[in-house]
Amino acid sequence: MSKRIWSVLVTGGAGYVGSALIPRLLEDGHTVTVLDLYLYGKAVLASCGGHPRLREITGDLRDAQAVAKALAGCDAVIHLACISNDPSFELNPELGKSINFDCFRPLVRAAKAAGVKRFIYASSSSVYGIKDGSVTEETPREPLTDYSKFKAMCEDVLAEEREPGFVTLTIRPATVCGYAPRQRLDVIVNILTNHAVNTGRIKVFGGAQLRPNIHIDDMVDLYRMTLQLPDERIDGKVFNAGYENHTVMQLAEMVRDVVGPQVTLEVVQTDDNRSYHVSSEAIGRELGFTARRSISDAVTGLVEAFRTGKLPDSLSDPRYFNIKRMQEENLT
Repeated sequence: MSKRIWSVLVTGGAGYVGSALIPRLLEDGHTVTVLDLYLYGKAVLASCGGHPRLREITGDLRDAQAVAKALAGCDAVIHLACISNDPSFELNPELGKSINFDCFRPLVRAAKAAGVKRFIYASSSSVYGIKDGSVTEETPREPLTDYSKFKAMCEDVLAEEREPGFVTLTIRPATVCGYAPRQRLDVIVNILTNHAVNTGRIKVFGGAQLRPNIHIDDMVDLYRMTLQLPDERIDGKVFNAGYENHTVMQLAEMVRDVVGPQVTLEVVQTDDNRSYHVSSEAIGRELGFTARRSISDAVTGLVEAFRTGKLPDSLSDPRYFNIKRMQEENLT
């Protein structure tokens, strides 16, 4: 089957997942437009800067003119941009709502008006809330926070806006982990690895809670795949995307196994008993996608990045921590 080549807009393309995705989309032959605020700097896409098929637009999703400029000539959208995770959202709930929800329907409608044929939305497995047992795509959504509530509401908007010729797909990723040019060190596997390498000590808050994760390179491969699948395989569908479900203690032990036995584990009591067991069977069955990289692979990549100087000042530099960077920028 010949590869389908798109002109794709990636919103949030200079973020964590975007910084790993954009170079691969270019390698695949696509023309790529990035719309991003570039809070973490232009350097995150330095490896493909000046590429003839890359267009970078510094702009805000809430700015209709910036959105129209970014969509010009595009026939696909991968929508990654958002105020990511609960603490960042709670820093300024009005800001979070304006970026994560209020501008979503205008973006979708602008995409349709611009001739976009395929719209891929990055939701979150947090839309399920806390459930006993494994959750599938048929499990009722019970979002517990504003962040996850607006993710769920955007899913509904996209379903409402779907129409013939405008193919929609919603992905609910587990927590992404591993190394990327725009590194996040405020998600669980990355946090544990940072502390193991740079302090020799891991604090395990609780330990029994399940936390599903997915390697960033698997997430990148999934988005690449979604551009190649026939319309009828994905149109109107919703899929979970994760690897395996591990407890926080298991994750900490995996990190120690990679970093070395000198790392000490300290268990700390916590009020945060969120526990998620996410099934990714449907995406394997229906789309043929199975995450191939382990948590240990993610840890190994991070350890190499720490040890080769790619992540200096990793315990304190705000660029690795969404909430610290947002506080610096004082976004409105």
